[in-house]
Amino acid sequence: MSVLTRDEAQTRARQLDVHRYTIDLDLTTGDDTFDSRTVIHFTATTAGDTFVEIKPAELRSITLDGHPLDPASLAGNRARLTGLTAGEHELRVDARMRYSHTGEGMHRFTDPSDGETYVYTQLFMDDVQRVFAAFDQPDLKAVFELSVTAPRGWTVLGNGIATDQGAGRWTCAPTPPISTYLVAVAAGPWHSVRTEHDGLPFGLHCRRSLAPYLDADADELLDVTRQCYDRYHEKFEEPYPFDSYDQAFVPEFNAGAMENPGLVTFRDEFVYRSAVTDTQRQTRAMVIAHEMAHMWFGDLVTLKWWDDIWLNESFAEYMGYQTLTEATRFTDTWVDFAIARKSWGYDADQRPSTHPVAPDPDAVPDTASAMLNFDGISYAKGASALRQLVTWLGEKDFLAGINNHFARHKFANATLADFIDSLADATDRDVHAWAASWLRTSGVDTLTPTVTDTAAGWTLTVERDGSRPHRIAVGAFDPDPIDPGHLVLRDRLEIDVPQTEEATPRPGRRPSLVVLNDGDNSYAKVRLDDTSWATVLTSLSGIPDALTRAVVWNAARDMVRDGEVAPSVYLEAARDHLTRESDLAVVQGVLAFAAGPIAGCYLPADQRPAALATLTHISRALLRRTEDGSDPGLRLTAVRHYIDAATQPEPIQVWLSDGSVPGGPELDPELRWRVLQRLAVLGAVDEAAIAAELERDPSATGQEGAARCRAALPTPEAKAAAWARLFTGDELSNYLFTATAQGFWQPEQADLVREYVPRFYPDAVAIAARRGPAIAEACGRYAFPVHAVDAEALRLGEACLSEPDILPALRRKLTDQVDDLRRALRVRAASA
Repeated sequence: MSVLTRDEAQTRARQLDVHRYTIDLDLTTGDDTFDSRTVIHFTATTAGDTFVEIKPAELRSITLDGHPLDPASLAGNRARLTGLTAGEHELRVDARMRYSHTGEGMHRFTDPSDGETYVYTQLFMDDVQRVFAAFDQPDLKAVFELSVTAPRGWTVLGNGIATDQGAGRWTCAPTPPISTYLVAVAAGPWHSVRTEHDGLPFGLHCRRSLAPYLDADADELLDVTRQCYDRYHEKFEEPYPFDSYDQAFVPEFNAGAMENPGLVTFRDEFVYRSAVTDTQRQTRAMVIAHEMAHMWFGDLVTLKWWDDIWLNESFAEYMGYQTLTEATRFTDTWVDFAIARKSWGYDADQRPSTHPVAPDPDAVPDTASAMLNFDGISYAKGASALRQLVTWLGEKDFLAGINNHFARHKFANATLADFIDSLADATDRDVHAWAASWLRTSGVDTLTPTVTDTAAGWTLTVERDGSRPHRIAVGAFDPDPIDPGHLVLRDRLEIDVPQTEEATPRPGRRPSLVVLNDGDNSYAKVRLDDTSWATVLTSLSGIPDALTRAVVWNAARDMVRDGEVAPSVYLEAARDHLTRESDLAVVQGVLAFAAGPIAGCYLPADQRPAALATLTHISRALLRRTEDGSDPGLRLTAVRHYIDAATQPEPIQVWLSDGSVPGGPELDPELRWRVLQRLAVLGAVDEAAIAAELERDPSATGQEGAARCRAALPTPEAKAAAWARLFTGDELSNYLFTATAQGFWQPEQADLVREYVPRFYPDAVAIAARRGPAIAEACGRYAFPVHAVDAEALRLGEACLSEPDILPALRRKLTDQVDDLRRALRVRAASA
């Protein structure tokens, strides 16, 4: 198959104007394939040759202006159209297409709970070619008119309002001009909740087996949707540009969600079957806000080529968090962003695969390379850059520039240069210079304070290791004279870095704690001077503001990763302060880093038991603190981490037998599978127990839980069977592949799985070539032997990356994983 190059796309965009697609899909032709008939009306602006893309199981016919072309001339995914004359043309394509089980193209899923079948599209980047013929590039927008034949009893959803014509026949209202990758269809016996807001149909949809759980949360979901919709209409002058707003929660979805105009698709884990924390509800709400922002930035105005993907994702990421804070009950979203999301950007930006937020066009020569930029830089770093831009520019001018952009480019395409020009017209500041510093450079700046006592007071100077200008707040804290365990804010100053003038002394002696980037409005690693670090170790939980505490925890995290603070010191700080932490997002973020990279990679194997003991101690303390039922989210977090840190079967085996934790909560399906997986790791359950639990919970998530447990069993036979399921057969769906991989590698089983470490690399390369990018990405992320931290594992990884023929999606994941392994070895060496 050929990937589209930027040069080819530019040539075709100059040659063609595409007007309308009329697409007819028949979903009644069997379990493996569906029929796809497409009529494309377009104008050739000049005479010449071009091509249309399609990836069929069978190309039955292709007809240009009434003249049949030879289907056998299809070369990979391209059908050549030769001898085009300038003027109007009609292309007709009739094909049989394959369903997918990897979340790409038209994904088909049968629910094990009730046997019902569902299909939905995910056409991002170049997967539209798996569903219908298209001139597949983002700057050839067109009107799309879809008709679908579906089994009786099914409901069809699309970008436009779908109408049931009877006898299984559905038609979707024509769209405004949109890009090919944004077309969407979802069909099946959906359970739906419908309402209307501001004259617009709103809908929520999920599998029938999830109906009770969607109904339980429908008010919350619709409230967030309405609140964000209304807030965006206060911010944006351009009204919502489509005829309806459906949100479909679909099975085995690879991403968090997809911004299809009028039909946003979400992974259906967001329909909660089990208890969740309020932070998880906030995350779901943020995704709703993020995807709605895309209706303007991404759908109304779309990138011209994939080097500007950050324009879509960074904007939606920033707007999602900011609008959620302004319009909903979730008012502390930036704390969660700081502690849980921003580290994704920091980590990505320190790897060999880093790239600027807005990469040079030459760095994205084709669609395969573009797909690699969907990472923490395009999302978290880009959103952080926009937050810094708003701090520097002011929100009024920022929104004025955004509205300029929408007015100039609605239903069309735009570039970074267009975006910066729109902002520049709304302010007298040099936005072009800001963009050059922030968007065209890679890497993370580090800001280090020097605090000095003088006769005239105390002074602060900030050393910058990097190149970007920063406008930051600095928090100065002292012990509370009434309660010395707490700190109080003495002073908060705004400074620009680099500092252009000599620091002016501030009155009094130096503060006990000085925090750079207080408020987290910039994107940089920050360090603490010695006095401040000593204060942090004794009083971190006494800092009055949760966002400041998140900034400090992030500083500690960065110092561990950079080998400046021992992992054991971080664990001790967590032990001393998490039991008094009041913000759930901070607790979850700190425990995730402690239980994951620190206990799993940064500490040698012989220190892991002590780390797990510390995590158990923290979890027990949080359980005692929440015995009165005052904070169910914090208690649930403690229960989860207590289970994951267990080194002996009891008491979690007793919890499973009793069906509850003493004092609550009861064990719902998520907790039951969590306990069972940990017992499997410890060798305290067998296949019979897993089968019994699966009979109790035969749902799709139950199937995934059983796959994790089976792969986690500590026997050679279980590991061999799991490896064969992963790498020998191709029957596992994307979700079952991921679940099996998650269960396979366990730190406690290093000796048992040692033989599989060298086998991973050739097997991963082979399966990526065979099954494509989605499985390649899952393989590199979840099947990588992350706990094998030694020189031989590093040698194997580096040797694999020296091979030329690796699918780009896998190569990117392996590059990142091998660099993380290299970092883990450095951290171990530094702490030793």
